[in-house]
This record gives sequence, structure tokens and C-alpha cells, in this order.
Amino acid sequence: MVMPCPSGQHGEHDVYAAQCRCRPLLDLLANKWSALAIGALEDGPRRFGEIQRRLQGVSPKVLTQTLRRLEEFGFLDRTVYPAVPLHVEYALTDLGRSAAVPLNHLRSWVEQNLDQAVRAEPVAH
Repeated sequence: MVMPCPSGQHGEHDVYAAQCRCRPLLDLLANKWSALAIGALEDGPRRFGEIQRRLQGVSPKVLTQTLRRLEEFGFLDRTVYPAVPLHVEYALTDLGRSAAVPLNHLRSWVEQNLDQAVRAEPVAH
């Protein structure tokens, strides 16, 4: 769907266009670890270890990369508290909370419709 740029910084936004600046943002939000990390932070700030325990199966490296990308795009804030050892918390920004709404719906839809969508076990890649 082509739409005029709300901020006026670009002519238009069209996620189907190869060179649209929307693509990296769509790529980030369509990533399972991003969607799950945002969901893990919906109830408030969390430390890295708390997020990792919630996102069963994510490696520390992938979680670190995911959180950094979400921070770069403005979806979360990273706060470092001076302590020994360092205490770091991640929290959703206003933009992150707005993205959490449709992602929450998507996660719920997946849970509710899994049995209809999956006829055989997926092949691991």
C-alpha cells in the first residue's frame, strides 16, 4: 500500500518497492526474536537474563544483536545502572509500545491457529 510520508521526510512509503526505506523496519519487526523480545518487555523493564529466560532457545549472541537493533530503531531504551556487576535494563519506548500492539495480536493469532496452519512438522533449515 503506497502512502504519503507522514513526516514529510520522504515522498511516499511502499513496502513492496525494492528501495523503500520501510524494508529494514519491516525486516526487523517480522523477525521472530524481535517480536518475542518486544512481547517480553510489554509488562515493563527487564534485565538481559530475564529476557533470555523468557525467550527460550535464543542464544546470548542473537539476543544481544536483536536488542541492539531494536534500540537503534528506537523501539527500546537500554539503561545502565552503575553497580558491581553492571545492572542493565531494557524497556520499550513509546514507539516500542505501539509496535507491541499488532505484534501481540500476531503472537496470539499464531497460538490460536497453529493446529489449522500446520499439517506436518516443519523441516529444520
